[in-house]
Formats: sequence, C-alpha cells, structure tokens
Amino acid sequence: MTDNMAIERSRTVAVVGTGTMGQGIAQVALVAGHPVRLHDTVPDRARQAAEAITGRLGRLVEKGRMSPVERDAAAGRLHVADALDGLADAALVIEAIVERLDVKQELFAALEKIVPDDCLLATNTSSLSVTAIAGALRLPGRFVGMHFFNPAPLLPLVEVVSGFATAETAATRAYATAKEWGKTPVRCADTPGFIVNRVARPFYAEALRLYEERAADPATIDAVLRECGGFRMGPFELTDLIGQDVNEAVTRSVWEAFYQDPKFTPSLAQRRLVESGRLGRKTGQGWYPYAEGAERPAVPTEAPAPAPAAVTVHGRLGHAEPLVGMIERAGIKVRRRKHGHHLTLPGGGRLMLAHGESLFEYVDEEVVFFDLAHDYTTATRIALSTAPATAPETLQEAIGLFQALGKDVTVIGDVPGMIVARTVAMLVDLAVDAVERGVASAEDIDTAMRLGVNYPAGPLEWGALLGYEYVADMLRALHERYPTGRYAPCLGIARKDHEERAAMKDQDSR
Repeated sequence: MTDNMAIERSRTVAVVGTGTMGQGIAQVALVAGHPVRLHDTVPDRARQAAEAITGRLGRLVEKGRMSPVERDAAAGRLHVADALDGLADAALVIEAIVERLDVKQELFAALEKIVPDDCLLATNTSSLSVTAIAGALRLPGRFVGMHFFNPAPLLPLVEVVSGFATAETAATRAYATAKEWGKTPVRCADTPGFIVNRVARPFYAEALRLYEERAADPATIDAVLRECGGFRMGPFELTDLIGQDVNEAVTRSVWEAFYQDPKFTPSLAQRRLVESGRLGRKTGQGWYPYAEGAERPAVPTEAPAPAPAAVTVHGRLGHAEPLVGMIERAGIKVRRRKHGHHLTLPGGGRLMLAHGESLFEYVDEEVVFFDLAHDYTTATRIALSTAPATAPETLQEAIGLFQALGKDVTVIGDVPGMIVARTVAMLVDLAVDAVERGVASAEDIDTAMRLGVNYPAGPLEWGALLGYEYVADMLRALHERYPTGRYAPCLGIARKDHEERAAMKDQDSR
C-alpha cells in the first residue's frame, strides 16, 4: 500500500452533509491542505457549518496548534456549494448524511452524473451496507466506505470499507489519503458493523446480560471493567454518552444483518430504557442521572480486612501469575505446590481465577472466584464471588489478601465468568471470527479496537496473552450453562486452542 496514491492536496475534497460528523471530516481535509467544498440540502446549513469550522480553526490558533497564516490559508480554501453542480471538480466526495439507504443511493446517483469518472466516492456510514449503497451506480468500483469516528478531527481511526464491487485501487487510494491526512486507517470488508461496531458488541451485551442476571448494578459493573479490566469507560456510562437509542439501534441493526445470530442478541433492559425516554446524557437520565447536582451511585467496596499471614499457590495461575510476586512483596508468605491452578487460603478455602463455571456447582466446597484483570499490577479493584458453602471467614481472608495488594474489593453475585473474564472472552471470540471470515487482518482489528473504542489491548493481543486454551475453556463452560449458541466458541478459537495444546504437548515431550 503506497502513500503516493493519496489524492493530491491541490485537488478538491467535497463533503455532503454538514452536521457534526460532516464538519469534522471537512476540517480534517482542510487542515491537510485541500480545497474543501461543503454542500447540504438544508438551506444555509452549509454556510453555518463553514462559519463553525472557521471558528474551530481560530481556537486551534489560540491553542498554538496552528499559525494565523495557516488558519487564513485554510479558511480561504473553504467554500460552500449551494447545489450539487458546485462539486463538479471534486477528486473525492465524502457523504455524511442521514443513515437511510434510499437517501444515500439517490445522492450518489445524482453525484455520478456531475463528478468526473476518476472522482472517488465515499460514504461515512456506520451501519449500512457499502455494497448496497453502490449497487445502482454506473461505476461501483470507485465507491468505498470511509468511516470516521466522532470527533473526526481528534480521533485517529478511519475504517476503509471495500464493498463487493469496490476496486482495489479505490480502497488503496482512500487508505492512502486518510493516512496522508494524519489518520490511522484500517481496511475491512463490507460486513455488518465493519470492525469496531461488530467486535465491540459483547462489551455492551455482556454488561447488560450481567445486569439482567442481577450479578451487580450498573455502577459496579462499570467500575470493575474500568478499574480491573482497564477499559477507559464502563459500558453503562459509555452508552449514556453515545445515547441509548443510538447504541441500541446499532446493536439491533447488526443482529438483524446477521440474521438474528444469538451472539448479537439485543438487550430487553436497554430496550425498556429507550422506550422510557431515558436516553442518557442528552435527556438528563439514562443508567445514571445527569441533572445538576445529581450524584452517581456508590460502588460497593468491602471494609478493611486483615491480610492472611500465608497462602499456598498450587501450580501456575496463568494470566494471574503476577499475583504471586505481588503477594510476596506485600510480606505474605507463599508456599508452592506442584499441581493445580489456584491458591489455598489459611482456612483451607480455594481462591480461583474465574473460568466460566457457576459457584453453586461447588457443593460443600469453600471456593472464592476472582475476576480477570488486564494487568494485576496496575488494577485498582478486584471483584470476588463466593460459593454457597464458603464461610464468611474465608471470604474475609480473600478480601484481606487483595486489600494487602492495594486493591479495592467488590463482591458480586454468582454468575459464570464473572464480569471482565466473560466480556474479554467474547471480545476475543468475535475478533478471531472476524479474522477467520476475512473481515480484516488481525493487526487491523487490534488497531481498530484500541483506537476506535480505547480498549487497553486489542482483542487478539489479549487472546494471545491469556492463551487460547483459557479462552476456549471459558467459552465452552459458558456455552454449557447458556446453551443458546451465544457463547459457543467460533471455529477459529477451537483451532487456536488445538494448536496451542498440541504445541504444549510437543514441548512437554522433549
């Protein structure tokens, strides 16, 4: 892929649709050095957008990110086209209008009669089929998706989407242009949700499922995913920011586009929230209240408990192995035993990393599960869950142990896979499946998820860190307890698990 295929800076970039996203895309192209033309069907809206963009350029000058000379030059390149005919010399037209297939098809059919045949046509759609939008065009090969993320001037990711008829040269040209504009483009095939909106579904869906199963309240689930999982925002606060109606519509769109695949099933709890008009920040109430002076619900945090004097570590703890060194540095004696994958507390109770089972299955056994963390050394909160037979004293030993490591501790209900572990396992599953189906490369998927939704690690990177044996075992255990197909591991996960086990067996035989 070569940068010299990028559209020359002297060529005009046109943006049709001048809402928030359209303005952001226009600003990106303008700052990159292109002449930019704005068009909107609503009278005077394009002119208002041009004034808003000029104002933002002024603020860049105030912040020292642009010189006054650069601002004046950029403002001089920004023009309004009152009619589509004013876009006749464009080398690239990016559409950012309403998410309706018929409206977009009508727009591009009209544009195709105006712009030259070498003009690249692009849609910023986040949910519609690029192939379908281009379906009626005379030259569908020059049509591509360029999905920017809001706010476009700040967020680096651009998904470059190839429809069924998109020519390789068109996709390469769009990719190179986005890169020339300082963005981080990734390439993907035209499938529902593209990369980010497809792979990210479990981040919201599992949180909603956990809430429906009464494992914990929204504030607790958000806190555990942030402070233990390493995510920038929890799913409930993030959907409040996005808008519950918007997030639910995307989920429903992807689910319907995949012919109601159970892995993408929408949430009844979220549907009820939307029906009630509690759409999040924009209405003043979502999962959380946003009225002036409103307070967030407190996250249940356990009171201080004494640290155990010693623990026994059985075998290796997998991704949780760093806990052993942390325990030793906290002054707690560690004894080692060869077999197993757990710790034994002073009272004899077992402390285990969540692995997809329900604790009620541990009849007459004192067991405490702890949740997966992205990085146990930096996590500030740990979630615990207990079996029915676990004595209060055993739970206190587990609480005291993690508190000695500097962690806040929250106890949640008994649900398979807890919070972080089942969420991450599902993210890994959907990412591996996307690679297997040729949606995008593993590198592009990880890049998209880190940059598009600020995940602490790409899901495929996470899968490699955890080991696919752990991920596969987690998903199989969840599938056994929820036999709907939602948690059945994809073929790619099964393949990676098989390869990993075979490599370990080969290594052990040497």
